[in-house]
Amino acid sequence: METDNLYHEIYNLSNLILAWREAKKHKTKKPCVIEFEQNKTKNLLRLHEELKNQTYMPQPLKTFILRDPKTRKISKSAFRDRIVHHALVRIIEPIFDKTFIYDSYANRKGKGNLFAVKRLYYFMRKVSRNGKINGWFNRNQIKGYYFKADIRHYFDEVNHEILLKIISKKINDMKVIWLINRILENYSIGGAIEPFTLKEECHLAT
Repeated sequence: METDNLYHEIYNLSNLILAWREAKKHKTKKPCVIEFEQNKTKNLLRLHEELKNQTYMPQPLKTFILRDPKTRKISKSAFRDRIVHHALVRIIEPIFDKTFIYDSYANRKGKGNLFAVKRLYYFMRKVSRNGKINGWFNRNQIKGYYFKADIRHYFDEVNHEILLKIISKKINDMKVIWLINRILENYSIGGAIEPFTLKEECHLAT
């Protein structure tokens, strides 16, 4: 796939319509979705023009505290910006997905948590020789290890300049890089903390 002329595919109205459908999945009764769809055609056309003319500017993120059970600070985007995110991902995802290792599961089509768990059990059976037991001390008892870790504040602290350089190695269209950079610039670690409940939530940034 040529990567030096992708931008027009992102703001293509057909792509924006598909992105809008993906963004509203399981959220059709949320106030932000209802509000957007009251003038759906007008709002989609406005996004199309803003992206085409490179005048698009994301709305400020809203930040809140979520406890599920550990305490996390979560930022959320406006619904119109979520549509842009989906429109972007629809075009660039195939370029990057094929570069990932097989055992990478998060946010990948056909994979996810259930697939990861199945692979975990596969490796457990493999290192334990399928659970065969031949006495108290055998090759089945101590044969494998697993490592569980979490990168603290990864999304807060990832270097955007380095990230854009990595993306630029695969994407030659500078307008796409401009859009990605505009989205990244909108992310603010020091965002205001707002009262929040799950019932009120409309769209989480992922």
